[in-house]
Amino acid sequence: MVVRVATVAFEGVEARPVDVQVQIANGNVVFAVVGLGDKAVAESRERVRAALNASGLALPAKRITVNLAPADLPKEGSHYDLPIALGVMAAIGAISPDALQNYTVLGELALDGAVAAVAGVLPAAIAANARGHGLICPHDCGPEAAWAGEDLDVLAPLSLLQLVNHFKGTQVMARPRPGVRKAGDAQPDLRDVKGQESAKRALEIAAAGGHNLLFNGPPGAGKSMLAARLPSILPPLSPAELLEVSLVHSVAGDLAGGALTDRRPFRAPHHSASMAALVGGGVKARPGEVSLAHHGVLFLDELPEFSAQALDSLRQPLETGEVLISRAAHRTVYPARFQLVAAMNPCRCGHAIDLGFACQRQPNERCMAQYQAKISGPLLDRIDLHVEAPAVSAADLMLPAPAEGSREVAARVAAARALQRARYAGMGLSGVACNAAAPVAVIEEAARPDSSGLRLVREASERLRLSARGFHRVLKIARTIADLDGAAEVGSAHLAEALSYRVDATRLMRAA
Repeated sequence: MVVRVATVAFEGVEARPVDVQVQIANGNVVFAVVGLGDKAVAESRERVRAALNASGLALPAKRITVNLAPADLPKEGSHYDLPIALGVMAAIGAISPDALQNYTVLGELALDGAVAAVAGVLPAAIAANARGHGLICPHDCGPEAAWAGEDLDVLAPLSLLQLVNHFKGTQVMARPRPGVRKAGDAQPDLRDVKGQESAKRALEIAAAGGHNLLFNGPPGAGKSMLAARLPSILPPLSPAELLEVSLVHSVAGDLAGGALTDRRPFRAPHHSASMAALVGGGVKARPGEVSLAHHGVLFLDELPEFSAQALDSLRQPLETGEVLISRAAHRTVYPARFQLVAAMNPCRCGHAIDLGFACQRQPNERCMAQYQAKISGPLLDRIDLHVEAPAVSAADLMLPAPAEGSREVAARVAAARALQRARYAGMGLSGVACNAAAPVAVIEEAARPDSSGLRLVREASERLRLSARGFHRVLKIARTIADLDGAAEVGSAHLAEALSYRVDATRLMRAA
């Protein structure tokens, strides 16, 4: 007799069905697990054996064969422990096989029979609900699984023994409730930033349209301080965005206690991060920082200090909104629709643009060109807003705090985002929530300038030598500025401000 228990294998954020088949037959005493599993799957034999012994059950002195079907699909992770243990228990008659028929099972077993948390419970719950199954998962992951649907039957046991008692009717487990992460400390406020009015204006435009942003200025000018305050003016995640973000973080094992939050992700990796750390990869093709920042912000401080290979790996995700990780055995696709915010010094010493400063090693222009050449021109061309953040004087720091803070700016950003969602929904593009994500043909229609604006953008394009991508990004920025003003049409003033954010880009690309 073969007992079958349903579980899943993960490919990106998708959960593919896996059938755990358990057979106990006469023959040599052996416990074999087959089906292209990794080291964690192979070691599940010892965890299952110890957990069953701790629960008062001993494995029979027979040949136990566990097959994870389909056999040609790679299996990774420790979440196969619980389905294997339940399959063995059903095969020896400790529980009824019928009790497991309509459940998808995943969970790691401790040696004392406790069920430990695993990654990927949310996509597994969604897949189980689509198949008409309930879900058996660790207790700590129950609040995460409950988000998959109110009608989903979720069992979240603390231990193997508690689950057995539930099936026998001697103990009843309540359905877990969806977990909501409590708001932590108050986010940094823009009111803390003194001076840098042009940089704060650019930050507002970037937030309103979802545009990429680069701050260039000397050390201590407040570049990192401004970037850290971007989440405080961004609108909360929509329900659809929240689901997409939570799927990625669930697969990565980053959902603490299974609780979800509508705050947009903010990722700030160190400049020593490798290409695999940024875009994803490794032996198990895990999601990288660009995917963990999906529908949020990826902040790269000290941009030229990142390796050239790591930076250039961002070029495709910035265009497509997803990252494809290819390995010899499989291909994995992760979403990566993120907003890039970067900060850099103008040169290695950091003061080349300061008035009266002269580099002791070489002329300022050469010092700047050598340092900025670490960033490729194609990557710079994908950054919409290039903003120079000058040093802040002591007189600025002694001024009282600005009257306008994050709350006031966030209200304008939310109003602009609402205009954009309504505009693109009316065009049948419900998946486009901001100007930065709008297709080229759509933005040409939505940001069509008047005659004076056309003349201005034509002359500026020739003078700045804008690429086709740069031209359309100028239109997107102008459309965002018009949305912040509540204007239906894009005027020459909006285009002039948008073009001002590409002047520094031209100089940097020539250096690259």
